[in-house]
Amino acid sequence: MTNRVSYTLESTLESVNQAEKKAFDMAAGAGFVEDEQYHIAMAVREAAVNAVLHGNAYDPAKRFMVAYETTREALVITITDQGKGLDPDCLPDPLAPENLMKGSGRGIFLIRAFMDEVKIRNTHPGTEVTLIKHTGRKAANAKEETQ
Repeated sequence: MTNRVSYTLESTLESVNQAEKKAFDMAAGAGFVEDEQYHIAMAVREAAVNAVLHGNAYDPAKRFMVAYETTREALVITITDQGKGLDPDCLPDPLAPENLMKGSGRGIFLIRAFMDEVKIRNTHPGTEVTLIKHTGRKAANAKEETQ
């Protein structure tokens, strides 16, 4: 059973709020416990803020897309902007001493902490960030198959 919905949103903080709320609802519908629902929603918020702020630079002519897909094994959320692109290898380490006091630069770090898998792809132009949180059924299914 797969459920997929997608939205094209304006580059505004209101749209970020909408993406975060939908992520929370999708996580709840997929059976994640409350703490995981909040973690997933926060990861989506961080990725959406990055899309609006860093990717699209609040350009009203640019949009960002969010797709939510639930399967038996995972919740997969993809956020794509229309910006200049991002090279994840060039991101500064937020835990480096020179970066500890900076007010920004922890978004990708938090996303990676909250999700099981994070994939970042430059789409020329734009950046696609895929967030994956496994439901736990994947592990249970694998265990059943080995017995």
